[in-house]
Amino acid sequence: MDLGIKGRKAIVCGSSRGLGRACAEALAEAGCVVVINGRDAARLDKAAKDIAAATGATVIPVAADVSTAEGRAALLAACGEPDILVTNADGPPPKPFRNVSAEDIVAGVGKNMITPIALIQAVIDGMVARKFGRIVNITSGSVKSPITGLDVSSGARAGLTAFLAGPAREVAQANVTINNILPGQFETDRLRTATTKMAEMRGLPVEEMVKQRREAIPAKRFGTPREFGQLCAFLSSAQAGYLTGQNFLIDGGLFPGAF
Repeated sequence: MDLGIKGRKAIVCGSSRGLGRACAEALAEAGCVVVINGRDAARLDKAAKDIAAATGATVIPVAADVSTAEGRAALLAACGEPDILVTNADGPPPKPFRNVSAEDIVAGVGKNMITPIALIQAVIDGMVARKFGRIVNITSGSVKSPITGLDVSSGARAGLTAFLAGPAREVAQANVTINNILPGQFETDRLRTATTKMAEMRGLPVEEMVKQRREAIPAKRFGTPREFGQLCAFLSSAQAGYLTGQNFLIDGGLFPGAF
């Protein structure tokens, strides 16, 4: 399918690896000019070169911490009028809720709620004026189904979801959409790190924790980043203009709900 976004400009946060990189790759394949972002400059530069070589797209790396005002300014300076914005950031590491401090909560909300809101505020009026915009927030399956130890991450991402529900309807008439993708368990560094921490919290070998998490998924496997990236690209497409304010759970059937 031609997604109708060839030549569009996209910003993808947290895209030197994992799900963010998969989104950047899919948008590059669709013909977008893609600005990628991460804090590790060497890894980011390599990712930019690899994606450009694989797709023929223009890929611009911006090494910055977008949880800071300076980092967001650097990202927007590289792409002042984006047509597509994909927000993404690692969540806080797993931690028993009794040990969560006020500082932990403030940090989590800052990174996983305030930062994407600030980026959206910076770009949305331009999208409205140009009558095209696609905003995709990578949140978490834990927004719908809590995961033990990820309480700060779940709370911050749920807050982002609720906050943006109104703005999504406000800008829909201008062909600007705001949607969220809720990943389940994907083969990423984040999954491996979180699983190791969960194993420690429960006193289990890591291999056993991996097995338990995988076997709990009806698909009996972890997701691949490419599967995730393709969903992101579709939600960023010209064809997705009638989809807004929605949460797209992609978890291999793990959430046991009819709705």
